[in-house]
Amino acid sequence: MKKYTVITGASSGIGYETALAFAARGKNLVIVARRTEELEKLKSEIAKVNAELDVIIKTVDLSNTKNAYTLFEDLKECEIETWINNAGFGNFASVGEQNLTKIETMLNLNIEALTILTSLYVRDYSTVEGTQLINVSSGGGYTIIGNAITYCASKFYVSAFTEGLAHELKEQGASMQAKVLAPAATETEFAKVSNDLDENVTFEGLLPKYHTAKEMAGFMLDLYDSEKVVGIVDGLTYEFQLKDPIYPYAVRMRN
Repeated sequence: MKKYTVITGASSGIGYETALAFAARGKNLVIVARRTEELEKLKSEIAKVNAELDVIIKTVDLSNTKNAYTLFEDLKECEIETWINNAGFGNFASVGEQNLTKIETMLNLNIEALTILTSLYVRDYSTVEGTQLINVSSGGGYTIIGNAITYCASKFYVSAFTEGLAHELKEQGASMQAKVLAPAATETEFAKVSNDLDENVTFEGLLPKYHTAKEMAGFMLDLYDSEKVVGIVDGLTYEFQLKDPIYPYAVRMRN
């Protein structure tokens, strides 16, 4: 039976480049995003990398959390080797001035959909040898950034949730590995939307340091290949580091 790597938020940026990177490893793919046209373009690019791969397109808006359940149910017939929750939504505004409609959508996507998909994948695959779950957080999931407090809080959740899951799986002797990728500034469509930048704006000179989405996809593979739980970009040096869980963890006492 074919095995698949699922990547959400695959239509652009880190998700797009990660799909190409996993295709170069010979991995069959399920690529998920809201824009069918962009997914079709990605599928064509994947075919240039390896025409033998099976690529399944799923057009889904995961900010509607009901769609997370539907997506997972639709993939019941697939054997999923790796699940990468990359879809995310950023916001930069002070708490008192932020658009709450946008914030609600961001929380639905960054927290609720990610939690649902993670839980369903763990439920069905935690005992399957070789399985991995990778949730994409942010450097803002370990450091609070001014004017992005709500966004950072959502990513703190992703980091803590995933690190906690990694501890839980280890305690249970589960086969699955849970990992978290924490990028810093990256040249992606996500960054432009979050900063309300024109799509034609380049990052050259705009930020003192940043990685390209292709570089971040390379870091994703480094994390995938490692036994570490956290792959994080240092916010000062921009060096990529593989680490054990960062947050304190208290083992629950059992009677």
